[in-house]
Amino acid sequence: MYEDVSAVTKGWKTNPVDFDSVFNQSSHTFAFGSPDVLPMFAQGATPGRVKGWSYHEDDEDFTKDATALDIWVLDQLDLLFRNATTNKLLDAQLRAPQVVFFLHLLGLDTTGHTYRPHSKEYMNNIRVVDHVVREAERLISGFYGDQETSYIFTADHGMSRIGNHGDGDPDNTRTPLIAWGAGIRNPIRDPTFSQSLDDYSAPWELEHIVRRDVEQADVAALMSTLLGTYWPVNSVGVLPDVDPRKEGYLSMLGGEREIAEAGVVNAKVLLEHYRVKHERKKAHAILYRPYEFLDHPSSFSEYPGSQRISFIEGLIRSRRFKEARRQSHELINTYDRTLIRTIVPFAYAGWIAYNALFILVPSHLPPSSSASLWIPLSFILMAVGFCGLFLIQRLPWTLHVYILFPIFFWQDVTRKPDAKSIASTLLGLVLAVTTLQTMVFGYTHRAVWSIGFVVIGLVWPLISWPQSRGSLFRPWAASCLLTAVFPLLRVDPSESLKTIIVGGMCMQFVGELATRNEASIIMFWRTFQIQLLLITLSILVTSDSVRSLQAKLGLPLVNQVAGWLIFAFAPLLPFFFPIPKTAEGRLLAYFLSFSPCFVILAIRAEGFFYLSYCMTLYLWTRVETALRQEKMKSGALANDKHMSMWNPMNLSRDDVRIALFFLFFVQVGFFGTGNVASISSFYCEPVFRLVPIFSPFLMAALILFKLLAPFVFPSAAFATLNAHLGMPPFALFLVSLSLTDVMTVTFFFKVTDTGSWLEIGQSISHFCITSLLLVFSAGIAFIGEALMQGTVLGYPRRI
Repeated sequence: MYEDVSAVTKGWKTNPVDFDSVFNQSSHTFAFGSPDVLPMFAQGATPGRVKGWSYHEDDEDFTKDATALDIWVLDQLDLLFRNATTNKLLDAQLRAPQVVFFLHLLGLDTTGHTYRPHSKEYMNNIRVVDHVVREAERLISGFYGDQETSYIFTADHGMSRIGNHGDGDPDNTRTPLIAWGAGIRNPIRDPTFSQSLDDYSAPWELEHIVRRDVEQADVAALMSTLLGTYWPVNSVGVLPDVDPRKEGYLSMLGGEREIAEAGVVNAKVLLEHYRVKHERKKAHAILYRPYEFLDHPSSFSEYPGSQRISFIEGLIRSRRFKEARRQSHELINTYDRTLIRTIVPFAYAGWIAYNALFILVPSHLPPSSSASLWIPLSFILMAVGFCGLFLIQRLPWTLHVYILFPIFFWQDVTRKPDAKSIASTLLGLVLAVTTLQTMVFGYTHRAVWSIGFVVIGLVWPLISWPQSRGSLFRPWAASCLLTAVFPLLRVDPSESLKTIIVGGMCMQFVGELATRNEASIIMFWRTFQIQLLLITLSILVTSDSVRSLQAKLGLPLVNQVAGWLIFAFAPLLPFFFPIPKTAEGRLLAYFLSFSPCFVILAIRAEGFFYLSYCMTLYLWTRVETALRQEKMKSGALANDKHMSMWNPMNLSRDDVRIALFFLFFVQVGFFGTGNVASISSFYCEPVFRLVPIFSPFLMAALILFKLLAPFVFPSAAFATLNAHLGMPPFALFLVSLSLTDVMTVTFFFKVTDTGSWLEIGQSISHFCITSLLLVFSAGIAFIGEALMQGTVLGYPRRI
């Protein structure tokens, strides 16, 4: 059984979908541990079957000794057995067959996040866990007075060297599975090291013992077999002992026969998943073809694969147990993707064409002479036909929406004038599409963003700027090259207080320098002095908080309150205090307003990135303004705009490049200092300065804020650039709208539901980022227009 990843929407405390479990199939389950984990097993289970005892949420304090959580679990188990001596009902429940004890030990996870796995604190927590396991076995054996208990020790994930988990690194995806007790075989020596030798496990010095690796879902199959219970309805695990070619885990009283029979049960469980899907598809699908490997009897009483099951059961009766296990293994050895993956790209292509024509073709022009009544009628018939097929097959209503949108877009595109000429115009966008695909590559290879900065910082000025290149070339090139460094940095840095302090001081120095050099800004000296003071306070508070946390003294209440006040007040200050009317003055005000946040939530170089990123965006607005003025003087812009008869928004080919730059800068904001998928495996150190106690929603909100805060400045910069170029509001956004969809289609085909949390999360988050980039870009454009409303324009004309 796999956990539903969408449980993140409920803070991992409950599952959005009720699921069956080994606990629910037991006679009684007694669970002890985290309040974030135990409720998800009780929800949806038979009432009264899963009983859980949890410590208070406030006990999950990252600033305290987490071994207390594990000791608490052991104490509660001891208390349970002692209570049974005076409670007959409890004693009867405990002595019933098929009882499960679930001890959830959270200490190692909390200690690893706080102090990292190779710390002395973590090593001490390991000793505590060893003690808890040893004492738990002693308590259980002492209560029952026999050796009929099976023990399974495992984990849901590992942890990297820096206290992280969620990606596909072996340290995170390989977890221990140690089984002993009733029904479990003894260790098997492997003197040849043929099965157990690899570089990953070499430090364990256990090469002489046969190691049998399994998938995490297989643990439920193993537990159900040991307990002798029904298997969970949702189980897709494979019993390790099904494959006779490998050593399993079991040593059953019934010997080989019982193991073979367990393999048949495993096959039946998995066949039931197929049978349910088969019956649904067979009842409604048109031209349905069942899985050819399985027999599909016509009798209603039989199920797919029933003849193979009967054959395997015959082998067991003939005492051919290994052959029965082999046949079961072979039988055991996946949503309608083809349809969706056909409709969605067709819809995106129609949307791109529709949006492009909306920008390029004036609405007052009449439809093409070739367009007649048969075009809309044909598309109406197509829509009715598809919807009818979907209704017959009882497909989800969402598919009806998926098919109607592309039909609407394409029927409108075919009615536009001179559609054939449009094709030749769109050929000029090949370079733009190539650039967009390069950005797609940058989602998994962050060095692409650094190369992009080198191209726009050095190559572009040398090729496209006037030969004089003027005073902006050097600061522009330096700023781009500096920003190019950050995507090359590690995405798993360790906390560095010195780097955080220096980054804050650099932001403060730039603010001081800018306020002294601009006469218009001096008039608003008080506002900027308050902002600079907040940066100073954030540095002081963060320094003391980090030192206190590193010394294991906890987070002082004064620091926590002061941190929250600075964090909340600084971004709001420009809206309550007067700020300049000039573009430069407002950009500086918005830059300084978020600087304290990048001190409080920084783990290392985020403050440097924020400073460099904002400087590059500011210089970009100046460069584009100066270039446009040069072109207007030379008359090149007018020639460019009149190359096409469709241009109601007065766009030029340069505007496509500007839109590409805009998309580039937006995505660099996501990937400049790390990977956006790290939201699911974030570093806890910065969050502890505000929230020392585990609170998944609040912690995730702070990480999201840190991720989105840099986009306030580009929104203001983009609105400034739009105004300086004399473009209608949202004109450049409409250009970027079509360009973004090219990336979205690419990521749509990359979405996967297999692999590690991070691999699945990255594929989904990348698709979601590009899909929401349309809405996000619109938000940036809207916020920018609001922030810069009433701005007095005016940049130097020299390039």
